[in-house]
Amino acid sequence: MAGKVDIPVAEAASRTIEALRDPGVLLVSLDKNGRPNGLTIGWAFIGPSWGKSIFVAMIRPSRHSYEMVEHTGDFTVNVLPSGPEMERAISLWGTVSGRDHDKFAETGLQAAPSRLVRSPVVEQAILSYECRVLAKIDLPPQALPESINRSSYPKGDYHRLYFAEIVACYGAL
Repeated sequence: MAGKVDIPVAEAASRTIEALRDPGVLLVSLDKNGRPNGLTIGWAFIGPSWGKSIFVAMIRPSRHSYEMVEHTGDFTVNVLPSGPEMERAISLWGTVSGRDHDKFAETGLQAAPSRLVRSPVVEQAILSYECRVLAKIDLPPQALPESINRSSYPKGDYHRLYFAEIVACYGAL
């Protein structure tokens, strides 16, 4: 992680929100065998709560990454640099399952040790957050307007929200 420096979360947040909108960011964790993998996320929240900097990641129970975050209790969030190769990687990570694919190998991305959590970061990331889960809740269907239930959850596969403390934030912006 040469050349990566600590970045205040407040300074990194706007860049992350921009990347969440398009093309997405990569959430990484470890499976029970210690193999890193993850998924592309485009929905998340970042900001202060409980006197801490919090990242709220939304993961559906049907996703392999759900099992991974449940196992580790932590994850990293990684913003990749712009460019067609990185956009292809983000797209692949969002369309194939880590149960059947080694997303790192298939995209040429490299997992690198994180500083404070078990889950690795993406070496090529320009911005990485290390996150330790503090709380999790399942999104209650009855709390959402019917229009959102129809458009975002037609199969009834509601997200689990992971409220995680950002314990490190660094990069090479």
